[in-house]
Amino acid sequence: MRISRRTLLKSAAAVSAMAVTGAVHAPAFAQNKPLRIGILAPRSGIAAAPGENGIRATQWAVDRFNAEGGIAGRKVELVIEEESSPKDTIERFSRLVQQEKVDCVQGIVSTGVGLALGPVVEEARALTIYWDGTTQDGVDEKIPNPRYLFRSTDNECEAIMSSLLTIKHWKGQFATVAGINPDYSYGRNNMAAFLAMLTRFNIEHKVVTEQWPKVGTMDLTSHVAALKAAKPDLIFSSLVFADLPIFMKQAHAAELTKGTKLVFPAAGFQHTLMKKEFTPEGMLFGHNTFYFANPNALPFAKEFVAWYAKTYNDYPEWEADRAYFAIASYKAAVEAASKAKGGNWPAQNDVIEALTGLSIESLGGKSAWRKDHIAEQTFVQGFTTHNNPYDFVTLGTFETMYSTELQKPPGANFWEWIKTAPFKV
Repeated sequence: MRISRRTLLKSAAAVSAMAVTGAVHAPAFAQNKPLRIGILAPRSGIAAAPGENGIRATQWAVDRFNAEGGIAGRKVELVIEEESSPKDTIERFSRLVQQEKVDCVQGIVSTGVGLALGPVVEEARALTIYWDGTTQDGVDEKIPNPRYLFRSTDNECEAIMSSLLTIKHWKGQFATVAGINPDYSYGRNNMAAFLAMLTRFNIEHKVVTEQWPKVGTMDLTSHVAALKAAKPDLIFSSLVFADLPIFMKQAHAAELTKGTKLVFPAAGFQHTLMKKEFTPEGMLFGHNTFYFANPNALPFAKEFVAWYAKTYNDYPEWEADRAYFAIASYKAAVEAASKAKGGNWPAQNDVIEALTGLSIESLGGKSAWRKDHIAEQTFVQGFTTHNNPYDFVTLGTFETMYSTELQKPPGANFWEWIKTAPFKV
């Protein structure tokens, strides 16, 4: 169903009216009143795992903050709502702002939901920090100068990094290329970006097949057969949800992965399901902004991984870092704004000003907010190994890149930027 802008904004109309009159986000709060943060994250369906990663990281951070006095002297309370369809998520966002009276909304994993929610956030004048959803339609930014919305790095950062590493390590070692990517803007843009980067660096290649399974497709045997018949030297894939380990199992059974170079920039979303029995060594494997086994991680990040493993018998992926960055940067901004006001509680506009340009250390490393409210973060990719104590692959060697090297600057056209950007290979 196509949802009109009028429909999307309708549920936020009352919020907007309250914001105009000053009834929402008033600056004068009793310092002992809890600070309420609304969370919108998926807890069921194909995005449930990243949603839970983000919620758990947020809860861990809040427990640490509250043990040290909260945020600017106020203890933090979380109000968690489900992210699902755009329409339902918008209604829950409005409930968080209107009824729950939260001070800030954080979360969002889906690009589709993020794109739909963005105008509602601006209309409602409610400070909102996305974990992972953008407001891009394809690669075109639809809210170039938001006031109240802060958004994640561009989805294409990981495709750009994997392209650079492919060229650096495998130039001259492949001639034919195939792709299997999810059939929506994320998958199509990442494949197109990878091919554009090969062209930019004059890497001769021939695309022998492109496979586009619908999101949620679990029987990928026909796609595997098509890839095998094409006999590519290299396969690029931005599969990211539960279909990824299913594909790897089926590809391994068909011996598709034997001798084929594999470039999977988003595989870290499912890293604990990428078992050694069907995931080969030597594939280019992306962990986005957080690699749980990074030996160079800061002490508090290692503490988080240890807590997560002990508490959930599992290991976190990058949505945990995105969520931590959201709440930790919010804390830093509130406290900076409060200090500037002589210890008084800051107004929402004061917090927004403090967030803009702010830089902190997140779980995955250096992270910051640009002036256009787009995040800058540290990305990790490398080559898989079986030499570890787990039943899934980790990275044997890896590299990190800051998103200033991977992300188009404010106002730039993505495809034109690729042609002239000063990439380092």
